[in-house]
Amino acid sequence: MTKSAFKPKQILWVDLEMSGLNPNHDVILEVGAIATDWKFAELGVYEGVVAHDLVTLEEKLAGNAVFWDQFPEARGDLMEQNQRSKALEAVEDELLKFIDKHFDAEKPVLLGGNSIHMDRQFIDTYWPRLAARLHYRMLDVSAWKVVFNGKFGKQFAKPEQHRALGDIRGSIQELQYYLGKVRT
Repeated sequence: MTKSAFKPKQILWVDLEMSGLNPNHDVILEVGAIATDWKFAELGVYEGVVAHDLVTLEEKLAGNAVFWDQFPEARGDLMEQNQRSKALEAVEDELLKFIDKHFDAEKPVLLGGNSIHMDRQFIDTYWPRLAARLHYRMLDVSAWKVVFNGKFGKQFAKPEQHRALGDIRGSIQELQYYLGKVRT
């Protein structure tokens, strides 16, 4: 008996900005999501900001100062946008509505992004209802990066904005770059 193949029609590209990389200690600050088809045309865009107590937020960012000090503009923007943010559960609700609008409710959703396994750890920890909608397979652009750099010496110069939507669009461009190197 063979299982039916997983053939998603769309990709849910996600990028989380977190205070750090430990889902047991750090928090989600911002989420961007873009639904695309396989030609990478944008079908929908979502952006959400998770609310945090200002003192807690400053402590979390200070705990990862080595990273955030390299990106002071992104850090400042994230601190400023915290004033117009929503509760963690409300952002998850909005993400689920976004998925309902752009994806088949009967099929698991393919998650895509750069080093998406890290984002997935935070999703699994903080947004279990969202995690339940996702397929176990993921489209991780960083795997393409490793192969093309290691085997062919090719590397995409992706800007490091450390803002969710900009990072997603950079990941999509990066995958398109690698796919452009594949001969059909």
